[in-house]
Amino acid sequence: MRLMHSLQTQALNSNADWDKIKGIVREKMDAAAFDSWIAPLSGFTDGNILNIVAPNQFSIDFIKRTYMHFLADAAGEFGMTVSFGLGRAGAPSPKLSVNDNSQKTDFKIPTSGQRPATNDQKITFDDFIISEQNAFAVTACRKLAESSVSFSPLFLYGASGSGKSMLARATATAARGRVVFMTGAQFVSEFLRAMSERAVFAFKDFVRNCDTFILDDVQQIAGKRACSEEFMTTILDLIQGGKNVVLTACAAPAAISGFERRLQSILASGLSVDLTAPDKFVRRAMLMRAGVSADLSETLAGRVPADGHIVAGLSKKIRAFSELMNSPVTAEIAERLLSDAIGVQKTPLAMVKNMSARLGVSMEDVASSSRMRAHVRARQIMMAALKHATKLSLSEIGQLIGGRDHATVLYALAQIEKLKSSDLMLAAEIEQMVAECR
Repeated sequence: MRLMHSLQTQALNSNADWDKIKGIVREKMDAAAFDSWIAPLSGFTDGNILNIVAPNQFSIDFIKRTYMHFLADAAGEFGMTVSFGLGRAGAPSPKLSVNDNSQKTDFKIPTSGQRPATNDQKITFDDFIISEQNAFAVTACRKLAESSVSFSPLFLYGASGSGKSMLARATATAARGRVVFMTGAQFVSEFLRAMSERAVFAFKDFVRNCDTFILDDVQQIAGKRACSEEFMTTILDLIQGGKNVVLTACAAPAAISGFERRLQSILASGLSVDLTAPDKFVRRAMLMRAGVSADLSETLAGRVPADGHIVAGLSKKIRAFSELMNSPVTAEIAERLLSDAIGVQKTPLAMVKNMSARLGVSMEDVASSSRMRAHVRARQIMMAALKHATKLSLSEIGQLIGGRDHATVLYALAQIEKLKSSDLMLAAEIEQMVAECR
């Protein structure tokens, strides 16, 4: 046994076969985590010591804390111990992949380490008008901002204008320690830039070296394979490191088209909270807070769409008129100013467009012949919502959803009814869509 062990050690020393160690580790680790953290490392042997070279101290600390046991067990099979160092290996080592950061070890984005602000004024929880439906979401965000919580990631989802981004920004303002706030589109563009500049490890360090990570509009990453994989490993690493994670999206994790099932389950592994569209009480409060009189706010609140973005825009329009014309806005003037927004009829086509946006699929995908599971599921959900929210016939619903026939719609409704009995989140999602359509 000792002779065999000696021969193994000699073979490893003579060939500097760091690949053998990595091969053993690869079999024991999650593939995505291995590709992100272990594969890019270089290594060489010195006697009974395996020297692993990482580009910066953050990477060393993270790997030691999270994956050291894999490396130690693999090296132990050859009677070796593990040591870490910075820079590039002095002995021959495998050529590094795109994750090699020897040329660039620093990474910055325009909002690096800063909490987002709007009009030079940070958004706080006091700016968010709390309703009975959204009180749970606000309380969860406040708790997360105060300290580490057990329900990370906190996943906030809802239709456009429900206040997801505002609540995420308020959380960023109140959170302790270093906060990284990014949008989904920003995550994609910065990760691709890091790859082109050979700074992927630096990008990893940037997004992970924080106390709270907030990503707004997660659905913007869906369908982009490399970015989705990096996003998944980022979330897993942050959770394992005890960091707070806040994510927002237009739909529940299981309803986002373009994500693999495993990523959907990770996003749903914490606390998922549905943010509802602002009700009449919230819309009235938003108008009054913008300077609209109480009587006029009461009148308009029942007529403006249940969309926070639209209500905010209407408030600015009324305030601008009052300031520029130096005249109070009466109900008659408001009716004329806001004729393009208030009292808008909800046409079936408008409903389909809104549901497409909520589910994270394009109208082209809905109308196409694509048989991708995510596209088929989105069509079926939309058909079910239209059936309950309108008086359209099955044939008319089919024509709206890409020209499907009566039998296709009937089959879709049967499938959704089966799923709703076991998937309460899906049932709630469809119920919310129906409420928004009516």
